[in-house]
Amino acid sequence: MLQSRIALITILTGDVPAMRAFYRDVLGFTVKTDVGRYVEFDSDGVRFSVCDRAEMSDATGHADYATQPMGQQFELAFPCASLEEVDDAYRRIVAAGAVPIKPPADMPWGQRTAFFADPDGNIHEIFADPPTAKETEGAS
Repeated sequence: MLQSRIALITILTGDVPAMRAFYRDVLGFTVKTDVGRYVEFDSDGVRFSVCDRAEMSDATGHADYATQPMGQQFELAFPCASLEEVDDAYRRIVAAGAVPIKPPADMPWGQRTAFFADPDGNIHEIFADPPTAKETEGAS
């Protein structure tokens, strides 16, 4: 029976080496498996990989894998431990090569969020939830 949960997220790309370097060197993921056209990273909670579009086209025989996507197709959201860490992490990853999209800001839904892009132009976010009232009381 199908389990209603996500076990693996794969980013399809035409440039596995650039994406491997970005997710390893800029975002700090550790490479778990590297077979050239497919790279999987260590990630808590859900498996995460990048795969060459041609590999998936070869594997499935479906032409859509060879079609270059247009526009934002998905977003990954990376949590930070605190509101301040969003600012620090954004500065760090942009200095390391992430493309800045929107600097850290307090969003209407309560989170502090910043947006950046990977080498393929996929826009992702880093965020932190505001402290709860209980956390704020404990800091006093």
